[in-house]
Amino acid sequence: MPERDMKRWIESLGIPAAEMKKAHVRQLLHGGKLTESLLTLGLISSKQLIEFELQIPKPPTTIERTGLQLTFITDLATKHILFMGEFDQQELAERICLPVNLVDKVMEQLRRAKLVEVLGAGGYSSGTYRYLITDAGKKRAQELLDICRYVGPTPVSLDDYVRMVDGQTIRLVAIDQQQINEAFAHLVVSPQLLKTIGPAISSGRSIFLYGPSGNGKTAIAEAIGRVFQDPIFVPHALYVAGQIITVYDPVTHFPVSDEDQEPRADRRWIRVKRPVVMAGGELTLSMLDLTFNQVTKYYEAPLQMKANNGIFLIDDFGRQQVEPKILLNRWIVPLERRVDFMGLHTGMKFTIPFDLLVLFATNIEPGELVDEAFLRRIRYKVRIDHPSIAEYEDIFKRVCEVNGVEFQPPVFNYLTNELYGKSPNPMAACHPRDIIDHLVDQARFHKTKPVLTKEAIDQAWKTYFV
Repeated sequence: MPERDMKRWIESLGIPAAEMKKAHVRQLLHGGKLTESLLTLGLISSKQLIEFELQIPKPPTTIERTGLQLTFITDLATKHILFMGEFDQQELAERICLPVNLVDKVMEQLRRAKLVEVLGAGGYSSGTYRYLITDAGKKRAQELLDICRYVGPTPVSLDDYVRMVDGQTIRLVAIDQQQINEAFAHLVVSPQLLKTIGPAISSGRSIFLYGPSGNGKTAIAEAIGRVFQDPIFVPHALYVAGQIITVYDPVTHFPVSDEDQEPRADRRWIRVKRPVVMAGGELTLSMLDLTFNQVTKYYEAPLQMKANNGIFLIDDFGRQQVEPKILLNRWIVPLERRVDFMGLHTGMKFTIPFDLLVLFATNIEPGELVDEAFLRRIRYKVRIDHPSIAEYEDIFKRVCEVNGVEFQPPVFNYLTNELYGKSPNPMAACHPRDIIDHLVDQARFHKTKPVLTKEAIDQAWKTYFV
């Protein structure tokens, strides 16, 4: 940590210099960020840290505060006005997500270059002028689009992005047992699992969910995503060394409702729920690197960058197109040091925060996938086993209820004692859902109401198991 930042911590939070040095030594020993060591040593509370670090991104008051050059912003505005027709400064400000006073400087550049013409004004202020792009402006816009077809909100700088991700780190989120219980209320899980999973989630470290298939590993991983209720800020796009990287993804990022939006925030950022990104057997190494579109001439952020400050679930780990050892080799440094390395097609390398809770879900024994050195880097290993008979019955009753099927204890006992008792198939948490689905399908075909009978269970059993 730079000396000026160390001084800022000491002065603002009242941490003695000697204690700050202890935290710094711990950071060097354990890795991670200094804030984590401060929390572990009890020198600050999560609330203090959030209040100190997490700042709403304020609109830039000058061009310099954007972290961008005026020429870049002007070029972006030129591409926008090609599609706008007649416009004023306020409308352009809405498009590029910058304050009107900065757009005034952009318009001055456009007027000087004769890329726009003034159509009229509703008053004496230049802010009331109506503009139209000129033929020279159209030509310039087409030239710029040939170079890069990005036409969206003004990007944020890499420094601003790193600062924001660090400030809203997932490791600062305070989690208690009640939140865990509420997030898992729709699932049937053992109390012991809830006690085990809580500290693992709170740590913000990687978690290995393993055990036999069909017992809810994916459902548990998705429930973990419901634990985190606080929103974060994600940039529409990032500007790095002359290149644009889009970060906001409407498939991944879900904006908070309009009434919860922060009106004073920099509109280059969008307030969203903490992301939950899921990748299964389709995962390849290329999906973890920047994707450059040869047509649009700008980049799309990789999956782990979109998941920053949130959760990244790798489902069915070990069945990806990339070998587990190769994947973990790619993530040795990110998992330990919480930073990742990106490369542009120009050859430039840069680092980004790797601030996410990584979940690996697999039905393959961990020792068969990776060696001990890799397992050590995955901090928590949680086994999800077959349900007990009581848990299985609870799941069965819930599935019957949501499907409008009346639960019949004698039929359930027939299923557990006779069918399972004579079968090599152990009970799995997914079986009640699948068996009742068979009953519902039978009833729909015969145009009758689904009823839990021995005959229906027998038919479902024969067509489900092999």
